[in-house]
Amino acid sequence: MVRYYAKVQADLLRNELLRTDAGGADTPFGARQLAENFDAIALNDEYTDVGGQYVARTTRSTLHKWIVPVRLGLEFGASVPAAQRTKDQATLTALAAQLGRATGHSVAVSARPNFHVLVLNEDERRAAGPRLAQLIPGLPSAAVRSVENMPPSAYCLVIASDPADDGAYRTAVAVIRGEHPDLMRASCFHEEIAQGLGLANDSPHARPSIFNDDEEFALLTRHDELLLRILYDPRLTAGMQPDTARAIATQIARELMGDPL
Repeated sequence: MVRYYAKVQADLLRNELLRTDAGGADTPFGARQLAENFDAIALNDEYTDVGGQYVARTTRSTLHKWIVPVRLGLEFGASVPAAQRTKDQATLTALAAQLGRATGHSVAVSARPNFHVLVLNEDERRAAGPRLAQLIPGLPSAAVRSVENMPPSAYCLVIASDPADDGAYRTAVAVIRGEHPDLMRASCFHEEIAQGLGLANDSPHARPSIFNDDEEFALLTRHDELLLRILYDPRLTAGMQPDTARAIATQIARELMGDPL
């Protein structure tokens, strides 16, 4: 798997993908596009439970976000070498600060996390069911299977828990393949943790963005930080109906971009 994902990353870079800039003159966007992308990404779920299996099927969703401080913690499988652990700790620390600035919400690395980031190899991930059940009591079996049976095309994933069904996340687990090379791992950290904050979906129209399956961008862009700022604006509340949230998000996008829709 290590060689396989090294080749995947090399191929993506050869095709000028996995960009690490925040977007620029070649990726313009305005308030209307920002608002539409927020609607697509924050007010839809990417996966649906069908017969006990999660399948890729976009469904409309109420607004989800954290209302308690987000405390991130890394957990490594025994296979992950010390040098890689050091890199991942540095990535997570920097990302926590970036997310805190973008959202205005309390995000930090902690020894007592409520957002767990597991870095596991293939065998460790396939045996992770009991640990997932400890981290998120009552986790649906479909969610456990989605982790244990991740196909090679799934680089990483996140499960966020809304136990009261009120749109308020209180616990989350991101699972990242330990076999990934450095940039792909960093990309997984950025995308899955941001998705676990409430930007749950992807959109083929979002650009410049990591919330797009084309892999053009590896890390959070300015566009993505603005999506997070919209999501954590106090005018948007957990559990808000999508049509109501869309109207408010549109106004916030106009304010942030300083231009008319």
